[in-house]
Amino acid sequence: MALRFGLDIGGTKCSVVCARAWPHGKKPCILSKRMFRTKEYPEPAQAMEMFVRLIDEMCTEFGESADGIGISCGGPLDSKRGMILSPPNLPGWDNISIVDFFQNKFAVPCYLQNDANACAIAEWKFGAGIGCRHMLFLTFGTGLGAGMILDGRLYSGTNDLAGEAGHIRIAPDGPEGYGKAGSFEGYCSGAGIAHLAQQMYASCISAGGTTLLSPDDFSAARVAQLATQGDALCRSIYQTCGRKLGEGLAMLVDLLNPERIVIGSIFARAEWLLRGEMEQSLRREALPGALDVCAVVPAALGDQLGDFAALGVLENGLEADGWKT
Repeated sequence: MALRFGLDIGGTKCSVVCARAWPHGKKPCILSKRMFRTKEYPEPAQAMEMFVRLIDEMCTEFGESADGIGISCGGPLDSKRGMILSPPNLPGWDNISIVDFFQNKFAVPCYLQNDANACAIAEWKFGAGIGCRHMLFLTFGTGLGAGMILDGRLYSGTNDLAGEAGHIRIAPDGPEGYGKAGSFEGYCSGAGIAHLAQQMYASCISAGGTTLLSPDDFSAARVAQLATQGDALCRSIYQTCGRKLGEGLAMLVDLLNPERIVIGSIFARAEWLLRGEMEQSLRREALPGALDVCAVVPAALGDQLGDFAALGVLENGLEADGWKT
């Protein structure tokens, strides 16, 4: 049997996973994973050669050859031409023809998608979206992006910019995301929660209130921890986030009429702090008929989402090209 590889390219770390070819409709069994810190290989050529070395090592380890590669990377990129186009978290990765590079090295099919689309594919094929024809995935991590499965296929738009849900403005003013105050990402992301915490902390202290929250750490994880311990301000921060999450989701529900919305990262870890306000906003804002057929659920793949995302990119590309998986 041959090995299939998934490459995850991030601003902090990069990883390679391998799995043996798996039947359609089944979840891959990951055999091995290798990682390296992106900053240790600052030039794209260095990082790509490191990927090649790791793939070769895994092929040697298992005594099998590669038969396909899927790549997940932050955008902007051009998935049709297989090019990475200057992602802000990857300085120097400008107009990199990464698909051609790996196809030439290994003579196997290779496919590229942005990380939100890749995660959407993974949850659709292997996780919380199995069986759906109309599914949305929201990252809800450091930032907020979306991947869309519409009518049983990935929808990425004219030039891979579909799904930039974080850019939607949901309030006249508020925390900033995508360079826009009051944006969906400004309220519903790790950075957004930190900014919201900073604003609400200042208001709380100036009004004579008390909180366990410290200006030394406004992170989403710390706010969630203190909210779990009963801190009123931190509970209020997550309630505000949940309310805005529901308002943003209502726009997506009304516009796209999905059957399932899968949300990752912070929502998956702190669902109980967000769901109550989120559902109230959804019931208030969304069309009842569209909301009745839409379930909002946490991502199912957990910490392995990035691994399955890259492998999902490969399976999705092979299927689109008519290959048997």
